[in-house]
Amino acid sequence: MASNEGFLTDEQREMMKVATENAVNHSTSQKPHSSLLSEHMHKPSATAGGGKAYGGSNAVKHRRSHAGKSVRAKKDGCGGKGTWGKLIDIDADYHIDRNDPNYDSGEEPFELVGATVSDPLDDYKKAVASIIEEYFSTGDVDVAAADLIELGSSEYHPYFIKRLVSVSMDRHDKEKEMASVLLSSLYTDVINPNHIRDGFVLLLESADDFVVDIPDAVNVLALFLARAVVDDILPPAFLPRASKALPVSSKGYQVVQTAEKSYLSAAHHAELVERRWGGMTRTSVEEVKKKIADILKEYMETGDAYEACRCIRELGVSFFHHEVVKRALISGMESDAAEPLVLILLKEAASENLISSSQMVKGFSRLRESLDDLALDIPSAKSKFDLIVPKAISGGWLDGSFSDPSGESGRREMEDEKLKRFKEEVVTIIHEYFNSDDIPELIRSLEDLGAPEYNPIFLKKLVTLALDRKNREKEMASVLLSSLHIEMFTTEDVADGFVMLLESAEDTALDILDASNELALFLARAVIDDVLAPYSLEEISSRLVPNSSGTETVKMARSLIFARHAGERLLRCWGGGTGWAVEDAKDKILNLLEEYESSGLVSEACKCIRELGMPFFNHEVVKKALVMAMEKKKDKIVVELLQESFGEGLITINQMTKGFTRVKDGLEDLALDMPNAKEKFSEYVEHAKKNGWVSSSFLTSLAEDAKLG
Repeated sequence: MASNEGFLTDEQREMMKVATENAVNHSTSQKPHSSLLSEHMHKPSATAGGGKAYGGSNAVKHRRSHAGKSVRAKKDGCGGKGTWGKLIDIDADYHIDRNDPNYDSGEEPFELVGATVSDPLDDYKKAVASIIEEYFSTGDVDVAAADLIELGSSEYHPYFIKRLVSVSMDRHDKEKEMASVLLSSLYTDVINPNHIRDGFVLLLESADDFVVDIPDAVNVLALFLARAVVDDILPPAFLPRASKALPVSSKGYQVVQTAEKSYLSAAHHAELVERRWGGMTRTSVEEVKKKIADILKEYMETGDAYEACRCIRELGVSFFHHEVVKRALISGMESDAAEPLVLILLKEAASENLISSSQMVKGFSRLRESLDDLALDIPSAKSKFDLIVPKAISGGWLDGSFSDPSGESGRREMEDEKLKRFKEEVVTIIHEYFNSDDIPELIRSLEDLGAPEYNPIFLKKLVTLALDRKNREKEMASVLLSSLHIEMFTTEDVADGFVMLLESAEDTALDILDASNELALFLARAVIDDVLAPYSLEEISSRLVPNSSGTETVKMARSLIFARHAGERLLRCWGGGTGWAVEDAKDKILNLLEEYESSGLVSEACKCIRELGMPFFNHEVVKKALVMAMEKKKDKIVVELLQESFGEGLITINQMTKGFTRVKDGLEDLALDMPNAKEKFSEYVEHAKKNGWVSSSFLTSLAEDAKLG
């Protein structure tokens, strides 16, 4: 009988095949030393009695210990040293031994390690925070500018502006002034105008967050916005565009409204805004101007351009070099002998890169803007300036883009084209107003056009279009004129517009039969609405051809004004309309003030004023509130109401001034019932002066009246 001794059985061969295949399939997940063989695979040994193999399924497996004892193998193998584990054994407690001679580092399990990713914007914000703190400590504009240039990442400049302003908002006036000066200094030289604009957009969008930490954030941010406009780093058109883009309920919208109505609409607003934060930097600017004047004076005496450049460099105000350019050019215009010296100095300063190209252009631009005023002292200023500009451009130290290559005729053509577009656009604006009755929207549209020099033309077009329409549109035109006079138009604009209308009255009468009567009503209504003073009619008449249709219209308007009950009749001349609404508004104002006196709720009173929807008539609120304070001794609550209304931008500085003016004009009558009326009014004026409610021109007129009295 054949013996199977020394060979695997068929069963063992099959199990070996299966084990090998499974080992390949699980090789990626098994420990390196796992046993892949079964306990069925033992080397067979013959017995003494005939060589029966110990390979059957019923065979008993044994192992012998080093002590010579027979030990039964553990279940599933793993019986200890010298035994095999079970098929495809996985040892859950297995650990790689790095001291093992067979250790392979490739067998180590992979480990994912997280790497820190740096955000460029976060790095930039951290860097500029340091620059800003250092600037507030040293006040060195040049170092701050150099650090910002070295930092690079100019695409993040809007975040620098946001950081600079937001940090200074929660500090003293000194830091606020320093922040404004730095922004003005970095403009164009380091930060381009678009980034300045984007930075302020970020600030307005974050206004709601600022209010949480800074209670007066709206007012402070409005001042920064107004200062940016005054410093010419933001165009005035930015404000109406921002208003349209921001939600009306947002704090950012309130900021824009406050900047427009409380700061930028006041007389002499530039001077007031620039000095709002104590004038610390203003004083240093005046000192720098004096030093520049001294340097130029000494240069004119010595002619040493090198020494003059050294002195200018030692001033350390590279952002203010445009002042050097402007003052040097004025010196050259004042004396023919000084002009060559001025050209030599500016050329030398440009060649040494002492005065940058942008500062040179800025200096020439500032001088060009003030030529009309300069011509009062130097009659030939314009002609001399026109001669200097080509010399500067040909000398290579003034950018050629400064000069208008098209010449005077080209400028006239551009002006004609601009006027043509203006007329086309205002017709659309006026038609939209007649449809919507939305005065604020019309004012925003006019501001977007940015052509205040054409205000008289707008007035002429408005009245002309209204003449050929119904009484509703005529009433709307008169109400609009009153609003525009408060918000945008000067008295001269209105007078010029009426002169243009009256000069073409005969032509207008060809299309509109009763044009003369209607124009007289418009003119008389303008006087009743305080848009024009009565003596303005004399001035208008003097500018017209004697005995013309226009002068007859003025006479008719004068007779309407001095007729009995003229005010009431003219307010209702076109069928009541808004004329009735004005009378109703007076009653409503009186009612809301009486209700406010009882409740003391400032917010509710402001809400009622806003719901009147007659911002051009808010001077009546001021007048009646002041009179109520005098009569009923309610000074505290009236002051609170006016302060809140002014702070919200609900009552503008113009309306506030007009209200105070109307009370001043009626003081004599008030004194009959209230002997202390003048003393009380003086107290209110002092409060208004302290809080910036009224214009400086009003205060000046009061001071002059006091001297005369």
